[in-house]
Amino acid sequence: MLITTTNTLEGKKIKNYYGIVSGEAILGANIFKDFFAGIRDIVGGRSASYERELRKAKEIAMNEMIESAKALGANAVIGVDLDYETIGGSGGNMLMVSASGTAVQIE
Repeated sequence: MLITTTNTLEGKKIKNYYGIVSGEAILGANIFKDFFAGIRDIVGGRSASYERELRKAKEIAMNEMIESAKALGANAVIGVDLDYETIGGSGGNMLMVSASGTAVQIE
């Protein structure tokens, strides 16, 4: 499965457009508690454990998007966009990672 943030693929012809596909992953409140409890792993303003969780959530969202595209018969997803949003409560106690793009079939 070819995944790209661009809307065209150089040297490839798009045969079919199947529509928008997406995937989501939500990090619950526990990740923030764990993050602040493990703040000691921060080096140079970065937290390795928090970054690991974000990468894992991104991977889950991307895999869900890919599976949705495969189910439609696509072999590529173009125009992919990743969004990160806090949800719940006034300050947000969960983080949602979403991936979306257009499922297509290329030659």
